[in-house]
Order: sequence, then C-alpha cells, then structure tokens
Amino acid sequence: MGHWTHLDTPHGRIAAWRADSPGTPRGALVVVQEIFGVNAHIRSVAESYALEGYAVLAPAYFDVVEPGVELGYDGNGVERGRTLRDAVGMERATDITRIAAEALATRGPVGTVGYCWGGTVTLLAAQRIGLPSVSYYGARNLPFLHETPRAPVMFHFGEQDASIPPDMVQAHRDALPGMEVFTYPAGHGFNCDLRADYEPSSARLARQRTLDFFTRNLA
Repeated sequence: MGHWTHLDTPHGRIAAWRADSPGTPRGALVVVQEIFGVNAHIRSVAESYALEGYAVLAPAYFDVVEPGVELGYDGNGVERGRTLRDAVGMERATDITRIAAEALATRGPVGTVGYCWGGTVTLLAAQRIGLPSVSYYGARNLPFLHETPRAPVMFHFGEQDASIPPDMVQAHRDALPGMEVFTYPAGHGFNCDLRADYEPSSARLARQRTLDFFTRNLA
C-alpha cells in the first residue's frame, strides 16, 4: 500500500513514506517517527492508519542531516538515534511537520501522531501549527508544557517507563488540564511490537482512544 515520496522543506528535500486510504479519505495524518527513523515499524504504523481511512505521510526527519537512516532497537541504534535527534532539533522538526501537513491538506483535515521523540514533535504541532495531535510517551515534553496548544492533544504514557516518571506525567495534567492524559501498565515504547516493552493490550487500548480522538477532532 505504501511507497516512498519526497517533500521539499526549508532544510532540503527529504523522503517520506506515503500511505493512502483505499477509498475517499476521512482526513489525513502526519506520523512522526521515533529516534530510529522511518523504519519498518513506522511504515507499518502509517499503513495501519491508512487502512482506517486516512491519507498518511511519515516524513524521514533525519534526512536533513543524514539520508536513509533506519535503526534497530538496540544500544547502538539508541545512541545513534539520539545523536541524529539532537542534530535535527525541534525547530527543524516542526518545520518538516508543517510542510507534511500542507502536502496533505487537500486530503481533508490534518492531525499528527508521534512516538517517543515524535511524541514531543506532535505536541509542538498542536502548540505551534494548530494540528490535533496524539503524543505517545514523549520524554522531552516538559520544556514545552508552558506553551498553549492551539488544537487538542492526547497523551499516552507507560506507568513503568523509567524515562517518564509519575511526576512528569502529572506535570502534563497540571499544565494542560483540558487535555486527555492516559497511562497504561507498560514501559516505554509499548506500542512498538519490535521492542522489548511492547504491551499488546495497552497498545490496542491506546490505539482505539487515538482513533476516537481523530474521529472527534478531524470531523
């Protein structure tokens, strides 16, 4: 179903995985990668949302510093992914998200969903671009919680996620009381079936809540 395409951004041309719904789309989504690139997992996530009726783009954010990166979920992948994440930075990531959303605008209302590092990028998409967004276990959200979202945001966190302790989760509720914050009996990365912390029951529930969120907010 999916295929590679390209996006022209202020920071150069990058690749993006495109997945289109079988029929007329009900809306569009920008899927924002983890620190492991637009790998097989992120491509499958994009295609799964296309099957739910959305036109989807998953930009390869790391292309602005190193094209074609796909990393594994091991120590080397984590170390390299963190380096690339920091090299891209949040400002460029926000620009890329905006360009992807503009490319999807003819397909209907646009939202974003992101994972890990992408969970923070999607928070910024709600705050700075005004896109309804779902943030999965964004461990770098705290410095941005003072910014007022211009669109609804939903947050998913694992209760056993050492990188996002309970006080960080509570900070989201305190700073953004109008937004939905859910926790699950799981660790970091619980949505990804290629990671040790994959927790299928939590992943299914979070996904259903995410789909309901987009049904409400991309009407």
